[in-house]
Amino acid sequence: MSYLEITGRRGYISSIVESIKNTVIQRAYWIRFFLLAIFIGAVAGFFLLYPINEFVFFYEHHPDSPTVWRFIYGQLTYSLKGFTPDKTSFYAGVGALLGLIIALLFKSWQKKLKHIEKLHSELEENLGALISQGEGPKLEFKSSFRWDMTQNKVNRALEAVALKTLAGFMNSKGGTLLVGVDDNGGITGIEQDYKTLKKQNRDGFEQAVMTAAAMKLGTENCQYIHILFHRIEEKDVCRIIVSPSLRPVFVKHNGSAKFYLRTGGSTRELNVEEAMAYVSGLKRE
Repeated sequence: MSYLEITGRRGYISSIVESIKNTVIQRAYWIRFFLLAIFIGAVAGFFLLYPINEFVFFYEHHPDSPTVWRFIYGQLTYSLKGFTPDKTSFYAGVGALLGLIIALLFKSWQKKLKHIEKLHSELEENLGALISQGEGPKLEFKSSFRWDMTQNKVNRALEAVALKTLAGFMNSKGGTLLVGVDDNGGITGIEQDYKTLKKQNRDGFEQAVMTAAAMKLGTENCQYIHILFHRIEEKDVCRIIVSPSLRPVFVKHNGSAKFYLRTGGSTRELNVEEAMAYVSGLKRE
């Protein structure tokens, strides 16, 4: 086994271990959170929903009690002593259900908020500083999207490589693909790519990227792709910010689906066994 294969496998194993570790920590956190929400909801159901219902009942049916507050207090006391288990269970159950629903909504809102914060931090990062970092686990450079500068013609294989990178980012922790920057950080621009498009401008380039992503990665996964353009050294550079996907993303290629993962500074194709192991780790999150 070569050094590169050993390094790639180590990177893959590290990704699996880190994924499982994060899964365990997140699962423990959310279990405690949901249990607390259910408990608070049950308490609120009994001490809030129950009195509100008795308040309405008092003014509708006028029971034999001097005041509404004494009536509510009496009903609560009666239930706490265990004389109305069905009513107690009903209000506690309704409250627990409401608590669970609120907790689920909060979790969804928190995910969206983290996503927005991540995009905001990406946007605030200076492009020059980003390029100076060099390629890494969350950053890759491509000289062009489809224009082969060596052969001086359109090369669809380059487009496929870029899409593999996007899929690799989606299947890991996200990342940024800079198109119009060579491996050494030199600015090549995407003007040659423009010339291959029907609409030869930024809008046309964005449409080309999104169309290719929809065809090869799936339309539902385009939501994880955010495209920006920068002008540097009198050339256009496309900045593709990729968010991590909630589900595994496969690349369609010649009638088959391939799974790619970003490990270290490269995008690696996983075999069936490795992909199944990694996907099972994602499902546990």
